[in-house]
Amino acid sequence: MTRLRAAARALVVDPDDRILLCRFDLADQGVVVWTAPGGGVEPGETVLDALRRELVEEIGLAVDGDPPHVWHQVVVAPGHAAGFDGVVNDYFLVRTEVFEPRGSFDPAALADEGITRFAWWTVQELLDHDGPDLLGPCDLPRLLVDLLHAGPPATPHDLGL
Repeated sequence: MTRLRAAARALVVDPDDRILLCRFDLADQGVVVWTAPGGGVEPGETVLDALRRELVEEIGLAVDGDPPHVWHQVVVAPGHAAGFDGVVNDYFLVRTEVFEPRGSFDPAALADEGITRFAWWTVQELLDHDGPDLLGPCDLPRLLVDLLHAGPPATPHDLGL
């Protein structure tokens, strides 16, 4: 039986269309990935409950209301999530003013989750990025451009890696 870890992630976008990303240093996999803040859904939580909790913990952002659910991603890959055969990421669009990310987790707690840094990225910086750090999802620049141009979809788009 395939066991997948459910996760909620926020595309935190400021008025200038910059996106806030977390730098995950996955030392056990030898990979560094810049991706949207968020994380695992705990037992008894809804995906939106998890999103709100994770954003307060990681970046100190309180989200009111229900942000639009824009992307759905299923990654089946043993080892991708500790103890699971993969992960299901649900992405939500959260528009906000620019702020300095500072959540309830201290740097040691963030490091335990693999988070080593936060940065605001412009669309052009994403488009120009050529590694060696990865972007998650891999086609984040194109996906973000499409989302900012067309707005939130009526139903979440299914993504690949």
